Amino acid sequence: MRKLVYIFILFAAVSYAAQSQERALPGKYDGYKHLTQFDSTHVYMEESGLSHVYSHRMIQMLNAAGCAANSTIKVDYDPLSAYVEIQRVLVHRAEGNTDTLVWPDRENNYVVYDYVAPARLIYWGASQKMVEVGHLNPGDVLEYYTYRKGYTYALLADDNDPDARYIPPMRGHFYDIVPFWASQPVRNKVYCLNILDSKQLQYHVFNGELTITNEKIADEGRTLYTFSKAEIMPVKREPRALANNDILCKLLLSTSPNWEAKSMWFYGVNEDYGSFVPTPEVQQKVNSLLSSARNEDDSISILTHWVADNIRYAGISMGEGEGYTLHSAEMNFTDRCGVCKDKASMLISMLRAAGFKAYAAMTMAGERIDRIPADQFNHSVCAVQRRNGTFQLLDPTWVPNVRELWSSAEQQQGYLMGLPNGADLMTTPTSAPENHYLRINANTMLDINGTLSGTISITAEGQSDASVRSVFSARQSEWRQNLEAELLRIAPNAEITNIEYTNPDRYLEQPVAITYTFRIPDFATMTPNEAIFIPLSARNFYRRAMSHLNFDTTQTTRTQPFADRCSRLVEIKETITLPYEYTHLHYPHIEGVADPAASFGCGFWLEGNKLTFAESLMFAKRVYDVADWPTFRASVAGQQFMASTPVILTK
Repeated sequence: MRKLVYIFILFAAVSYAAQSQERALPGKYDGYKHLTQFDSTHVYMEESGLSHVYSHRMIQMLNAAGCAANSTIKVDYDPLSAYVEIQRVLVHRAEGNTDTLVWPDRENNYVVYDYVAPARLIYWGASQKMVEVGHLNPGDVLEYYTYRKGYTYALLADDNDPDARYIPPMRGHFYDIVPFWASQPVRNKVYCLNILDSKQLQYHVFNGELTITNEKIADEGRTLYTFSKAEIMPVKREPRALANNDILCKLLLSTSPNWEAKSMWFYGVNEDYGSFVPTPEVQQKVNSLLSSARNEDDSISILTHWVADNIRYAGISMGEGEGYTLHSAEMNFTDRCGVCKDKASMLISMLRAAGFKAYAAMTMAGERIDRIPADQFNHSVCAVQRRNGTFQLLDPTWVPNVRELWSSAEQQQGYLMGLPNGADLMTTPTSAPENHYLRINANTMLDINGTLSGTISITAEGQSDASVRSVFSARQSEWRQNLEAELLRIAPNAEITNIEYTNPDRYLEQPVAITYTFRIPDFATMTPNEAIFIPLSARNFYRRAMSHLNFDTTQTTRTQPFADRCSRLVEIKETITLPYEYTHLHYPHIEGVADPAASFGCGFWLEGNKLTFAESLMFAKRVYDVADWPTFRASVAGQQFMASTPVILTK
């Protein structure tokens, strides 16, 4: 009880101080929707790891948009693993009076709604609590208090302890990820953690600085850690920048001693639950699938792609067993649907049925995992041990209709395997650009009227293959239309006479290949002495497979690291048969780029009545440092320049 009294005294003092502030605001807040005058979180951790989280916020409206954005208060939670309360809601009006909307034991409280949260693809029974604040005016201050215990995802409950569902999966431990950045300005943000000294807390501040104090509570054997920051101003994100948690100030805290301990816990919690025990039906399916397998690679590939293509991505509430416990082989094989952890669990079970040593692994798609062993994970994958002892990552979630077994859109990404003897945090390596080549080849002929005819082909591998192959993602009746659209985008008046392509359903047999036969009237401007045109192959054919072209090259400098979809190699070549033997060639001149991170080169050759155009680009990785921007930008700009600048041939 003492801790609760202490907390509310703290909040009351802060609330009084905040309400006493002058209403006049500095001009630096102009243009923003609202200003958070105060954002406080106080966490009290018990021995079991169960944590009580008390939050208090005061938000001042700056304009009508801010009023609209704060007309409701919503708090998300999972009833299977968390309990939340909206305890107090007040509106301090600009003219001086205060409206009390929610207060304990007060008659005529506003209704606190509790309802199933909107969901898409993942239906795990998440809920929201909401208070309708109603009309606000600029200058009004919204103040509210919330209480939470529990965490994000449910694990297995203990029927003998009503609070067991709120204890974190790694019992007895605590972790948190606290962003000290915001999309709207914050005057003061405070995070307090009251924790037992025996828990051996470790913490680190990334991408910034905080004011940090700690106070021993001697008679309780506890320490109160306080982390604070004043005047948090929004930082404008540059296009394609990394996640905010990778580039802006954040605090990580954890009592887990190291990643090896987290690895062994993750292994144990799933083995104890029996997540990967194959059923007779699973064993029978594996035997059938591998009847034609010739070697180790065949077996791993067949099982990975069967799970990827046959377990639909759709998360439904399974009750017990959510979160870090992967569902059983029996459930996954019967339901044939689930989220990433279900697909990973199904693959692990099938690999074990085939005699492999396979384990669950955790990763973080879209963000960096930093060294403090907090639970920085949002995705589950599979790790299989090869006969030579090395581990290979497999991701059945990201490789449906993809020739890879591990999506290279996840390169340079942290991961942790759950192994019986533990494992350290590791990072997926970069994938060589040639593993994701995109090749465009054209053989064309230009006649005296400026009509271009011939063929243009595209082949691709890896992630480039997946991007090209997405043209077949619609209904089969729409394939022809979608294929034609790719050529008509760069040559709207093209007359397409034939399209040949590899079987989209047999993607494992060979890389995608598509060939167009066409005729394009008025392709070139023809005069008695000149021919003026842009080669068809230079016009960014199948742009869907070249995500680097989505970068804004007018941005000359960057201050934030950035990410592309994947490493890639682009090779373009076209041979054009001309109606005459031209003697002079005037072509766009641009400097080549040669750098380990990105490169670009192009050229024209005129021999008799044949003109050859060639272009090559290389992008070496997915995640780039700020220092990589000049060569990355120059390479992209080179391709864009060639796509928009004509060549002139003169007799």
